[in-house]
Order: sequence, then structure tokens, then C-alpha cells
Amino acid sequence: MITTDHKENRVDVTVFGEFTLADYKEFEEVVNYKIQFEGPVDLFFDLRQMNGFTVDMALEEIRFARAHAHDFSRIAILTEDQWLTWSAWLSQIFVDAEVRVFQLADDAEAWLGGAEVPVA
Repeated sequence: MITTDHKENRVDVTVFGEFTLADYKEFEEVVNYKIQFEGPVDLFFDLRQMNGFTVDMALEEIRFARAHAHDFSRIAILTEDQWLTWSAWLSQIFVDAEVRVFQLADDAEAWLGGAEVPVA
């Protein structure tokens, strides 16, 4: 299950439990709308409560990222999981956005707001 919240030029996503294809499609809808009417957006993913993801979701993520390679400015990922940190860095192959992983929500928020936040 996911929750989404959107602000001007930004989409926040929090994942609870397993991240499924249906959840990702919900995320895509919100992002596609924002891109259409606002241009490139920032993303904030809170993955601290995520317990895993489905294979079809992972494949859709790759497809979506490739189709929208130039539509994101900054992507902040909030997690303490080393596997998710590694996969976040790998995802930079598919998008032109700056991608950063954070352990503290305040640091992620500050960075998305334009502040210089040191890499942990």
C-alpha cells in the first residue's frame, strides 16, 4: 500500500508493506498528471516501512524511468536498507535526476528544498 501527497513540482510517496504493481500504477498516475501540467518534478520516497516489492513492479519501475528519463529534477529516497540504497544508485542509470538516499526525513526535505546537505 502507498500514500501519495503532491505539492507544486513535487510528489511524496510513502510505501507500507509490499510495493505492488497496482501501487506503482497509482504513483504513475499522479506523476504523469504533475509532469503534464507542471513539467519536471521532484520525488520523495519514504521506504522505511516497505517490506519488499513484486517483480512486476520492479520491471514497471524500469520501464517508467526510461520513459521519463528527463522528467525528474531531484529524487530523495528515505531508507536504512542497504539493498534499497544500492538499487537507488543503480536507478541513476535510467534518469537524469539527482538521486540521493537519506536516513533522516529532515535531511531529505532540506535537500529537496535546495539546501546543501552533506552525504552521509
